[in-house]
Formats: sequence, structure tokens, C-alpha cells
Amino acid sequence: MLFDKVTLENLKSAIKDYNTKGTPEGFSTSKYYDVKINGKLYPPKPIMAIANFYATGKAISNYFSGGENTPCFKAYERLGVEIVNKTENMDKSENFELVHEFLKQAKTNNLKTKHFQKTYRGTKIKVSFGQGNSAKIPWISFLKEPFTTSDGIYPVYLYYKNINILILAYGKSETNTPSKEWSINNPVTIYQYFKENGFEKPDRYGDSYVFKKYDVNQLPSKKKLNEDLDKIIEKYSQVVVSKTKQVKNISAMKFNINSFQQSCKISGLNYKTELITRYIASLATKPFAILSGLSGSGKTKLAQAFAQWIAEDENQFCIVPVGADWTNREPLLGYVNALDNEEYILPENGALKLLIEANKEKNKTKPYFLILDEMNLSHVERYFADFLSIMESKDLLKLHSDTEAKGIVTSHLNWPKNLFIIGTVNIDETTYMFSPKVLDRANVIEFRVNTDDISKFLDTPTEIDFTNLNGKGAGMGENFIQIASNKDFNTVDTKELNTKLILFFEELKKTGAEFGYRTATEIHRLYNQLTTLDTDMLENDKIDITIMQKLLPKLHGSRRKLCPILETLASFCVVKDTDVLKAFLNNKENIDYKTNTSVLYPLSLEKITRMYKGAVDNGFASYAEA
Repeated sequence: MLFDKVTLENLKSAIKDYNTKGTPEGFSTSKYYDVKINGKLYPPKPIMAIANFYATGKAISNYFSGGENTPCFKAYERLGVEIVNKTENMDKSENFELVHEFLKQAKTNNLKTKHFQKTYRGTKIKVSFGQGNSAKIPWISFLKEPFTTSDGIYPVYLYYKNINILILAYGKSETNTPSKEWSINNPVTIYQYFKENGFEKPDRYGDSYVFKKYDVNQLPSKKKLNEDLDKIIEKYSQVVVSKTKQVKNISAMKFNINSFQQSCKISGLNYKTELITRYIASLATKPFAILSGLSGSGKTKLAQAFAQWIAEDENQFCIVPVGADWTNREPLLGYVNALDNEEYILPENGALKLLIEANKEKNKTKPYFLILDEMNLSHVERYFADFLSIMESKDLLKLHSDTEAKGIVTSHLNWPKNLFIIGTVNIDETTYMFSPKVLDRANVIEFRVNTDDISKFLDTPTEIDFTNLNGKGAGMGENFIQIASNKDFNTVDTKELNTKLILFFEELKKTGAEFGYRTATEIHRLYNQLTTLDTDMLENDKIDITIMQKLLPKLHGSRRKLCPILETLASFCVVKDTDVLKAFLNNKENIDYKTNTSVLYPLSLEKITRMYKGAVDNGFASYAEA
């Protein structure tokens, strides 16, 4: 057992060391206990840590617990050292007054809590009498990091007004399954207590465990109330220290796109280098990307692969299948329970929880990913309107009107800079087409499977193993967010890009699909991010990508409207004096656009050709359907 080798001689050396050098780095003075050695009081944990160094020659950090029944205190007891409970000499009236004030206010309609004390014995106090309406069960919780009332365990007073009983409980979150458990012998839940005593089933908190129960009309003495609370807080402190998950130490690294490409290959994901670069550059340009194309072409897999690769754990990404019945924002953002105004119903898919986690200060350097699978199974504008608006305005995302939080849900959320949204789109007769408003706010990446791709796959079909991706790029997450937040790029020559943009602007204007300042800015950001991520990429390739992802998605309409414009746009994608009608638009042969020496922008020209042929054959064409 820890500290078994510590002797009285080691303690004497530790005291001498402590008196000379003071408290070791990482330790602090004790809040609840002292040890008395040679008539003087000392903090137990620092002294034991120093003594252990003299006993074993090994330094020990401040990860071990102090308090009753811990190895630290058992070592002191073995050596006959007196342990002094500091709280016995403290003024305990603060808790006694808090409880009485709480019970008195609970009998009124006053819901304000700001006047209550904020801390007690190293915990943060949270008081609630309800939100909007008086709660049936007011409560006082005592919290230590990392736990919250909606995500963890905590000591809590629960006042069941209908039976006039105050329960001091081993509290458990109702909103989320706690990551830790109380260590209790023969626990009795509040449900069990109510049933055994002939009470009706409790409205809430039935899964929490009873520690002490009090008749409000016959409360025990001040001393007894405080002894009970101090005991449960001491037990809670031991659980927090001994059971809190140790965060993996991940050293910050410079983002390396080649590392992700290599991890994909190892996992059996054979994406072209250019496609991966386009995807990551698109996310770094704007945190909303749409992946469209044939079902089963790898859209969701790419989004999932990058999220798993760069995330420290699975809580940083969420894949949400969009339902055909989504008619409002509730499937993503939840809603206030109409029957209980105190309760906010979170969507089971985890979307809102992901937003809340991304907003936490401790998570600002971690990327979070919301992946909306088959995003166009329902009308996007109906369920996604809040996101589309706030993405641009950077306004607050309003969730409910109360000033106090409903569980983990505050009245509003900021739009986090570390949140990235990816929507996948399958193009078939069961889906709804995106409006220009949606397409204009995203980078649209089309997934195509050609004959060579399917032939290579059929030769050596492989199973995808995502375990080879888990957390491999986690150390690069912080740098990726920095890249995505960067607005100051090295000066590069964009003269050719600007010339092409003016040409496209004039032509798109004829159909009412011209672009504005926002699109122009995002095109330049995309161009610069491509330069940052792949310094070897040719200028024409970067221009090609910006045209394909930011300009062509605006096009849709009838044959009469589109064909003349598509002919002109095609001429911008080839060298001068090329007959685009004969060579491409009306050519029925298979063409290798990438190797054709007359083609400047193969991605864009190939797409324009498909749209042109679609308009001729069907009388109508759009970017999504071509």
C-alpha cells in the first residue's frame, strides 16, 4: 500500500524540509485536517509526500487523497501521529443559517438565489427554487470540478414540500448518466425510502441515495446538521480526487495533413489527396461544409474519419441522421417541457450537448464536429434556420427565455469557433434540393466514383478499420483551430484569381446568381487555406476548386436560361480559341479532363459539361442533380 515504507524518521526529515523550504509545488494547505507533530500543526498531504520521498527516493505529485480511511491517514495512524479535525474548531453557523433561510424561502414564490452564499467547505453552492414557476422540490447542491448538477454526482439537500421532509442525499444527475459513482455500503434510493414509508412516488430525484433525512418541523441541532453535511462533503471530496478521470497529456503539435492521409490509407480509406485537401481547407475556411454525391461514395466516412482522427475522445463529434419528419429546430436544439417549465428536453442524438461542450472554456482549444447525415431528407431551412443565421451574424443561439439554466441548458449559447458542421447529401428522388441560401453559406464538395476508382476497389476490396484513426491527430487539434481562425495570410498574388472571378461574376449575373462580398471573401480565404495546407498546389488547381465549390453551386434553371451561360462559363475553363461545344459540351465520348492540355480547370469544366447535358436532356439542371 502507498506510504507503507514511511517511518517516523522520514516524518522528522520531512518536517525539517518543510520548515526550510515551505509547501512543495502543486500542494496547498489543508482545509479540513492537520497533523500534530512535536506540538505543532502541519498540513497532512505535503508532509506525507516529502516523507515518502525520503522513504522511497521517489517524488509523488498531489494526486492522492487525504481524509479518513485513505492510505495517507492510515500511515499517520500507524505511526501514532495525532490527526486534528480543523472543522471541529470552526464556526459552523454558516450552514445552519443557509438551511433555515432556504426552507423559509421555499414556502414563498420568491425564486431569486443571488443572495445565498456561494461556497462551503471547498464546494460551490447552487440553490434552486424553480425556473419561471416554484419547483415542487427545491434543492441546494454542493459541487466540485468536474461535476455539475446535470452531469455528475454531488451532495444535495432536497426539500420534498408535499411531505415536509428534507433529505440530504448522495445526488446523481438526472440529465446524463454520471461518469462516476458514489461508493456506498447498502445504498437506499429515494424511491425506496418513499415506498417503504408509504409516501407517493417522488416527482424527481428518485435515483439519488438517502444519506440523512430530517422532519422540517423538528430539525436537529446546529451541530448535528453541520456534522452530517461535513461527512458527506468529505466523502464526496475523496470520490472527486480518487475517481476523476485523468486527462491524457497530449502535446500540442503542428497540423500535418499528410499524417491524416496516411492514417486513412492504413484504415482502408482510399481518398485522393486532392479530395482530403479540399475537405480540410473547406472546414478551415468556414465551419460548414456540404458533401454531396452518390450514396455510398464515402461522404460520411470522410467526415467521421477526420473527426475521430483529430479528436481526443468520442465526445468531440456526433453523427446525427436527419429525419424526414424534421419540421423545426427541436430535433437539434431540444425544447422546454410544456408540462414542466423547469425541464429542458435535450435531443437524444446528442447535438445540443455537443454545442454545450464546445462552448465550455476548458474545451475552446479542442475541435468539435456535428455531422448531419442525409441532411436533405427534410427541408433544411425548417430545422437549420437558426444555424444558418447565427453562422453569419455570430449572434447568440437562444434556447429558452429564463435567466437561470434548466439543467445544463442555459438561456443562450455563443457560436463556438471550435465547432464544425458537416452535412452529407445523397442525390435521389426521395430528397429535397438545397436552396441557394444554404449552398451559399457552405463549401460544397462533390463526391464522384469513376471507372478507375471502382475498378481498383473491386481488385482489392478492404474493410474499413476506424480504430487506426482514433486520436492519432489529437495533438494537432489546437493548431487546426488556429488555422481555421486565421484571417491574416501571407501576401500572395491573386491577380489571376480576381480576373476569373470578374468573368464569372458578369456571366452569373445574367441568371441572378452573381455573388456578393461574403462569397468573394470566402473564396479568397479558401484560396489562401489551400496554399497553407498544400504549398505545392498549382494556382490553376486552387482557382478550379474555388469555382467548383463556391460559384457553380449557385446555378440552376431551365435549358433556355442555363445553356447559353454554361457555354460561356465552359469557355473560361479552357485555353483561348478552344471550341467548347465541339470538344466538350456536345462530345459524347469519355474525356479525361485532367490530362487534356486545353483544359485549365478540369473539376469545373467536367461539372459544367454534366450540367449542360442535363439541361439539354431534361430541360432543367441544377448543381446538385448534375
